[in-house]
Amino acid sequence: MATDDAHHQTADADRIPVAQKLAFGFGMATPIAFVNSVAQLTNLIYNIGLGVSPILLGIAQMVPRLWDAVSDPLAGYISDNTRSPWGRRRPYIIVGGVAVAVFFILIWTVPKGLTEFQTFAYYLGMSLLFYTAITVFSVPLVALGYELSDDYHERTRLFAYGSFIGNVFAILTPWIYHLANRDWFENEVEGMKVIGICVAAIILVSALTAGLVCKERKFVQVRKQQKIRFWSSMQATVKNHTYLRLIAAVFLVTAGFNFVNGFANYIMIYYLFDGVKSKASHIMGINGTAWAIAALIAVFPMAWCSKRLGKARTVQIFTLFMVLGSVLKIVCYDPANPWLTLIPTVLISTGMLALYTMAGAMIADICDEDEFDHGVRREGSYSAVYSWWLKFAMSAGYLVTGFLLVSTGFDDKVQAQTTSTLFWLRFWEISLPAVLCLAAVFLLHRYPLTEQRAYEVKALLAKRQNACGNCGHDLTDSGGEFCPQCGVQRS
Repeated sequence: MATDDAHHQTADADRIPVAQKLAFGFGMATPIAFVNSVAQLTNLIYNIGLGVSPILLGIAQMVPRLWDAVSDPLAGYISDNTRSPWGRRRPYIIVGGVAVAVFFILIWTVPKGLTEFQTFAYYLGMSLLFYTAITVFSVPLVALGYELSDDYHERTRLFAYGSFIGNVFAILTPWIYHLANRDWFENEVEGMKVIGICVAAIILVSALTAGLVCKERKFVQVRKQQKIRFWSSMQATVKNHTYLRLIAAVFLVTAGFNFVNGFANYIMIYYLFDGVKSKASHIMGINGTAWAIAALIAVFPMAWCSKRLGKARTVQIFTLFMVLGSVLKIVCYDPANPWLTLIPTVLISTGMLALYTMAGAMIADICDEDEFDHGVRREGSYSAVYSWWLKFAMSAGYLVTGFLLVSTGFDDKVQAQTTSTLFWLRFWEISLPAVLCLAAVFLLHRYPLTEQRAYEVKALLAKRQNACGNCGHDLTDSGGEFCPQCGVQRS
């Protein structure tokens, strides 16, 4: 086993102040915890609570992803080219955060008396606005994370902060549905209107903290950079083979679990608890809390593993945890002992934590290599394309979920589902994620951007930035105002 001495040590200049790490982590609460809560709650509120067809809901969740194909790249492009006194990223983080909070409230404030199609149309409209606000907020935020440090390991630490703090907030989200089902409210639909306001307040505070406290490390450098072109940036991302391998792996895992999005909730309600939502919502809350706590704890072994084995190998190992967790559901879905569901919950949560944390840190390394190859910084474009594929995987999953749910014979109007329905719910929920996780592990075999390569690129970029603009002489150790090689004044 390699020791720490065999790896690069982070220079003081590359360390991110703790206050900025914390602020970035607060900002990540929204994409990690609260965006996912919308996905988890949609079927529970709109299908079970309001009776909207799961196929219609799948369409309503798919359409914003088509819009994201336009809005995400535009957000990255605009952010990369912004030269405001407040930076390239921070203005959008603040404005986007306010908008996310507003539309989170509205998405659950469903007017009474609507028909099924009108309810579907309302959800579709609010979803478009909500996810557009998410784009404005999260694409610049993640891009800001890519540029906060030039160090391979410090980037892992930064995104570990983001995952840790984001999952602290995620402890709250599994209890949203449980709170909405309390006797204080007429039903879960009315309860969600009140709970949504409370969640929106948390979103607002966390977003403002990130936007006001984090600093933009690359802002001075890019002020001299010519504005980049939209299509050239998009082409650079899709031609980057390292980036595509990483995106494909993340896409497969994300799609796999979202193909059966919410099936675990249906299984808990109708298989483990015979349709008694109040009892099921309690164990769902416990599982959600266990998920978040497992993710908090997993940050530490993940960071340890990344330091010694590298980022890609760490992702492979932790993705296998997700495979194991999915397979164990065969025995852990036991009506006689519903607490067994905590075992796969912990394993899958641990794997998810490592996948998304490492992906952010790995894309930051890819942005350095892209600068070395093309001479420009465009973290926004890489953040945008990653964001779009991630959301497309989710939304494609939602659409598939609707058709799979219908294929199982599920009937939201009855409390007791048929034996066949319960079997197929479990079959799809166990098999699809496991198979696609294995495919992701294969894709990351021999991942080329290793720790050694990342530090080589960093050194080459530093040498380029310290080179004389006239003759290319290295000025790193030149203390004077003029290049000793050609006599031109240093810029």
